[in-house]
Amino acid sequence: MKAAVIVAAGRGSRMGMERNKVLYPLCGVPVIMRTVRAFEATGFFDGGIVVVASACDMDDMRAMFERANVRAALVAGGEDRQQSVYNGISACDPRADIIAIHDGARPLVTREVIERTIDSAGRYGSGVAAVMLKDTVKQVDGDGRVVDTPRRDTLRAVQTPQTFDAALIREAHERFKRGEHATDDAMLAERMGHAVRLTEGDVENIKLTTPEDMLLAEQVILRREGGETREGRHMRIGHGYDVHRLVEGRRLILCGVEVPHTLGLLGHSDADVALHALMDALLGAAALGDIGRHFPDTDPAYAGADSAKLLDHVVSLLEEKGYRVGNVDVTIIAQRPKLKDYIEDMRACVAGHLKVDVGCVNIKATTTEKLGFEGEGLGISSHAVACIERM
Repeated sequence: MKAAVIVAAGRGSRMGMERNKVLYPLCGVPVIMRTVRAFEATGFFDGGIVVVASACDMDDMRAMFERANVRAALVAGGEDRQQSVYNGISACDPRADIIAIHDGARPLVTREVIERTIDSAGRYGSGVAAVMLKDTVKQVDGDGRVVDTPRRDTLRAVQTPQTFDAALIREAHERFKRGEHATDDAMLAERMGHAVRLTEGDVENIKLTTPEDMLLAEQVILRREGGETREGRHMRIGHGYDVHRLVEGRRLILCGVEVPHTLGLLGHSDADVALHALMDALLGAAALGDIGRHFPDTDPAYAGADSAKLLDHVVSLLEEKGYRVGNVDVTIIAQRPKLKDYIEDMRACVAGHLKVDVGCVNIKATTTEKLGFEGEGLGISSHAVACIERM
């Protein structure tokens, strides 16, 4: 008998949402519903599916499952993920001999990935979905200096489901439920002396952690569920990043709005770091390169240029390719000045230049807790994600 534990008791603070991210719709269906249905549709879990939820989300999830006729048991989570998984395992049918543990915020998991972990758990006692790394990984010391570069071919990025012999994972959680915390369930099995087996995961089996992940997940779902193909899709996504140094004698312009401050950003144009990141995101979504290609800092025509006017030109380029802006999300990273009193003016300014409703523009400001060049007040950086649509 096989059982599944789906952990959905987090708050999703990095998503910047007011409530648990798994309750938000993803292409019209709440994230947690997509995750539970992915497991339910396999027909593997004759021992049932247990969803671990925060106490404040229990009523919403229960009503959601009842409306959709989803047969999943709900249990309350704990103070952290490890405690939540323990609560979920404890609620599983005691007759289950295989237990799969999965993140509620991974709704794109496929039947094939789940099946591979189950087969491995049946043979070896464990089966943990994982994928090869695309990037080189550096080990650093406390000062950020590289101390080692592990061989990439020996490293894997671990996902969920993490599936185990039920007796093994029950004992592991019971033994380490106090005092020893682990970042995943495989680590607890390792501490038991078990040689954990990895199985082939899926690069699309992403965990929804940031707003960018939600946009990427929508693209995957559109393709899987009969949306347009990559060649003819009606929605595209781009990401942009920029950074400028703070200096004396310059105005501080962010998202087209002048912010009173003793320092301003240094650059060839007005150095509006937020609009620069946004333009790069829009250009990236349309595969049109970056702002350096369109507005080179070697061209005197752009000396002191108003970045809002450059944004108008980017929007025109999109229109020439048959695209309009869908929605954008901009994050400004600065220790100071405080920007909360200027956010709404920024949104209105950006919306006007993008020719969209202000509800399609999100702008956030955050600090780095005095870490890095932003935290030291040496500069300001910005990230942006943009969605464009066929006109």
